[in-house]
Amino acid sequence: MKIGLLICDQVKEKYRSEFGDYPEMFTALFPDYTFVNYRVYLGEFPERVEDCSAYMATGATHSAYDDLEWITKTKSFIRDIYKANSYFIGFCFGHQLMAEALGGKVEKATVGWCVGVHRFKVFQQRDWMKPALDAVNFLMMCQDQVVKLPAQGHSVAGNQDCPNAIMQIGDRMISVQGHPEFVKAYNEKLMRDRIKRIGEDKVTRGIASLEMEVDVPAFQNWVHEFLSS
Repeated sequence: MKIGLLICDQVKEKYRSEFGDYPEMFTALFPDYTFVNYRVYLGEFPERVEDCSAYMATGATHSAYDDLEWITKTKSFIRDIYKANSYFIGFCFGHQLMAEALGGKVEKATVGWCVGVHRFKVFQQRDWMKPALDAVNFLMMCQDQVVKLPAQGHSVAGNQDCPNAIMQIGDRMISVQGHPEFVKAYNEKLMRDRIKRIGEDKVTRGIASLEMEVDVPAFQNWVHEFLSS
């Protein structure tokens, strides 16, 4: 399957040699797919929605509500994907973009940063959730969150600190606030790098949480099931 990767940022240069940039992370997460990279933060966009079978949008250090031309254009393209009934999967910033593009709202979370491994209860079992799980663990690195769902959106999983961790809109659009594409070592380095912004206590707890397993294999299966539905 040909996946258009809407790249919304780049990994800091000091981390790229060890962890790669977003294209390498997504290729490692989904090695069975063929990715076409569109650096939307640099103004690179597909000419038509039909250019790819599905789209994924990456994380970013920006906010989905920032008044930047490329963010506005990316939201417009996500609306085009929705109108075309094409597949879309958003990750962190991409999750927030999907919400904002289709009528939801994103704000700074009242709980502050969510970092490290978080466990989310599955509220609604979907056909693509194979294996079926009652809860999932994902790596988190976010300060913004979806605080209002689009009218047609459904919260599929969440917890007290992040109620809308997985969201679905229609039959062909899903998104996740977490970072299944990250590895734990990268998440830890980001926490340590941002300790003044996140807070020492929260970083300490976040690093300790890395002892928990993350449900990346389950998520990979979910995506394969979703894109083949």
